[in-house]
Amino acid sequence: MKRLLSALVLSVGLSTFSFGQAFVPPFEVFSGSKLAYITLEDGTMLEGTIHDIDRRKGLIEEITIKDTTNKKVKLTADKIKYMYLPPSNFAKYAAADDYLMKANKWGRGELNKDILKKGYAYFEKSKVKLRKSEEELLLQLLNPATSNRIRVYHDPLAQETNGVNMSGIQLSGGEDRSYFVKIGDKPAFKLLKKNYDDEFANLYGDCPTFIQKANRKIKWADFDQHVADYTTECGLVSQK
Repeated sequence: MKRLLSALVLSVGLSTFSFGQAFVPPFEVFSGSKLAYITLEDGTMLEGTIHDIDRRKGLIEEITIKDTTNKKVKLTADKIKYMYLPPSNFAKYAAADDYLMKANKWGRGELNKDILKKGYAYFEKSKVKLRKSEEELLLQLLNPATSNRIRVYHDPLAQETNGVNMSGIQLSGGEDRSYFVKIGDKPAFKLLKKNYDDEFANLYGDCPTFIQKANRKIKWADFDQHVADYTTECGLVSQK
């Protein structure tokens, strides 16, 4: 009965999921059998399978991997510069395959597109402005193919509208109400749904042609497509 219900949910979810979306969905469940690739702040590169992940307020605080010699290596978030983690097979199938297969333009040269096209989630350290202070957080990048000007990160504590969720991924109906957004080399900030109209010029103001095309239809539901269109329109212009 459980299998039948799961199959039904999967069928409904896949039929309503937007495979043409411009963001990779956030992942919470990862494979323990495929290699993860982690680069530390000191430049050390590690490979291993995921043994355990500890989170605090939705953010990865510590990850333990088994390296190629089967030795457990525990890493805190402050030691990690960036990493590529393999989602569970179900999450990868349900969410990212079509997006990654169609991603012809990869915004930032340092991203390993060969790993990303296998469906991996990419996390990186970024300075984030939180109220009156700044913190360095390890965040999942949601727009690897369009990130050369604006980088959009998952906000683990973002509220969502209702939708179908299965195996750690939103299949349908859900809509994040906030993201962390990084413009050029500035610290990232939390972009809220209710503030999107006010932040529109701040986000895209250096691309008048895009502003002219999109200004009459500012909808939060189109944020991912706005970032993609903006990058296409003015992607060759030097970063702010």
